[in-house]
Amino acid sequence: MSLSHLTGLDFYVSYFTEGSVGHTFVSFTFDNAPPLSISIETRPEIGEGFAPVASLFKKFELIYLVGSERDLVGVRTNHRREPVYLYRLNASADDARRLLLIYLTRINELADRPEFYNLLTNSCTINIIRYANAAGRAGRIDIRHLLNGLIDSYLYHSGRVDTTLPFDELRRRSLINEAARAADGASDFPERIRASLPTVHP
Repeated sequence: MSLSHLTGLDFYVSYFTEGSVGHTFVSFTFDNAPPLSISIETRPEIGEGFAPVASLFKKFELIYLVGSERDLVGVRTNHRREPVYLYRLNASADDARRLLLIYLTRINELADRPEFYNLLTNSCTINIIRYANAAGRAGRIDIRHLLNGLIDSYLYHSGRVDTTLPFDELRRRSLINEAARAADGASDFPERIRASLPTVHP
């Protein structure tokens, strides 16, 4: 796995319950290795659950989880049984490389200077947008960056995913739970959860 073999970027939206708030994370895809997933999350202590209001008051530490899709996606689809949607972004390989380097820099910074998660200023989606801006994204702030359960609508209407299908059809085909359960533990888990997705158009 190396930057020269990085080919693209995929975007996940996961829900505790479907609605206007979810969890977002990304996977970097390679032509010679499985995708690398990075998820920006809170670090709960034993017996502690996430509380949106409490997150505004330095209640939860910020953590970046880096791992395989079998782990980061599978825990949501196959163990927690959360609805999970996978969207293939039309970002270029160069854009994806710049974004990954920004992620890695931030992870190293957090190792030296820990931070708190904040739902409005230091959350999964807000940071993805912030890093995308640093990597060259052009676009305005949108309410769906905060109501991140609607972020797939934003991606569609801003042209960052395939728009050859109606949005409702794209969203239906992007739900990967059935494929993920069928591929549980399989070495080709990444390929199988992408089998029914529309072709990405860079």
